[in-house]
Amino acid sequence: MARNPIQNKRMRDERRQAILSCAVRLFATRGLAATKVADIAAAVGMSQGLLYHYFRSKEEIFVEIVRQAFERMNTAARDLERLPLTPRQKVEQAATTLMRTLEEHENFSWISVLISTASISDAVPAEARAIIRRERDVPYRVVARLARAGQRDGSFDDGRPDDLALVFWTTVKGLALHRLALGPTYKSPDPRVLTRIFFSETPT
Repeated sequence: MARNPIQNKRMRDERRQAILSCAVRLFATRGLAATKVADIAAAVGMSQGLLYHYFRSKEEIFVEIVRQAFERMNTAARDLERLPLTPRQKVEQAATTLMRTLEEHENFSWISVLISTASISDAVPAEARAIIRRERDVPYRVVARLARAGQRDGSFDDGRPDDLALVFWTTVKGLALHRLALGPTYKSPDPRVLTRIFFSETPT
């Protein structure tokens, strides 16, 4: 039975995502220059010729990984900020979700490492660098605003909100690297370890 246009689009989207997922690990461990299209195709389990039906080059794959990563992260950050919760509840929810994601979804850590290295590299596509410069501060600004709001309502300790946001996100990035080093044996810490930078006491 022939596939309809909706099924064709779903299959195409699934294959594109499979390519991106496999490419993330290769780019993160080998770098863009040392990664070949043939390597990505082999990791996905498709021919190099078929891969070119989905992406024109490895650079296009790299840019798409960066674009999607920031789109998902920044959408999640903005959605969290809009939730009808207190600042404290929002930070606690963010920490809980991130700790669970680190433990359950290895690709999150690969993407985190890739973005971190791409942020300090001159050997990545200009379009990727532009996306990073434009989007990288959004999660930091959201957490800083939550800290500021929490200080206003008295639920957060004193401290520069920008500093608190910096420590929050650099801790998550460090845990992402640790998760990859440990592999399946990795266990995320209690989210309250992370949220204590905001509060002197965290309810159980």
